[in-house]
Amino acid sequence: MFEDTRPASLDALSAGDGLAEFRVSATGEIRALLKQLMDEVVPLNLSASDGSAYATTLWTVDAAAGRLSFTADITAPAVHDIVEADECVAVAYLDRVKLQFDVGDLVLVQGHKACVLQARMPRELFRFQRRNSFRVRTLERTSPTASFRHPGIPDMGLALRVLDVSIGGCALLQPSNVPGLQPGVVIKGVRLSLDADTQIDASLMLHHVTSTGAENGSVRLGCEIVGMNPGAQRALQVYIDQTQKRRRMMSNE
Repeated sequence: MFEDTRPASLDALSAGDGLAEFRVSATGEIRALLKQLMDEVVPLNLSASDGSAYATTLWTVDAAAGRLSFTADITAPAVHDIVEADECVAVAYLDRVKLQFDVGDLVLVQGHKACVLQARMPRELFRFQRRNSFRVRTLERTSPTASFRHPGIPDMGLALRVLDVSIGGCALLQPSNVPGLQPGVVIKGVRLSLDADTQIDASLMLHHVTSTGAENGSVRLGCEIVGMNPGAQRALQVYIDQTQKRRRMMSNE
């Protein structure tokens, strides 16, 4: 499902609305993702139902008119094949997140100096990301924490620092003065507060407890995030994307 340029098959996921966790249907969010593809000149692959494919970039996003324009070479046979095909799907990558959307009403428009492929703005797109494929270190200045009740001592409330996070897991820092947690325990009622805009409610399954090597005796808790709803998954993906960008900007300063 996650080949670099081919569209993911949606049929296998559509039963029982299995696509819900991947679907983006909010107009503002769709527009923001398309604009990012355009601004960063991200390579984008158009795949048609007849098997033809064409590599391009997003040239314009006209939200008012509800139209997109893709760069095109009028001399390329694939451009004409795609226009004539019954269906077309666009695939692009933002970092390691795969974006996919249907391309409808596709027409070839020739100007004085260039030509473009125009299509209507998609009503929805899909974001696919390999679970646990990579982690990002959180930004200390945002004071990311995981708040919950100690599973063995319900009267004890904890707020542990989140060291890093992926789409499927996170690592927490447990001070030495906190009663220990055992691998295999499921911590329910967890609130992950990653920054001012990202608060996620879920459960954590503790898999690993390892020493940090610090003199204060703190340990690292390796957890799997379970029980996230589709909205929380999208919010976490956005947080990961933004944190990666901020870290790249900081490294370039």
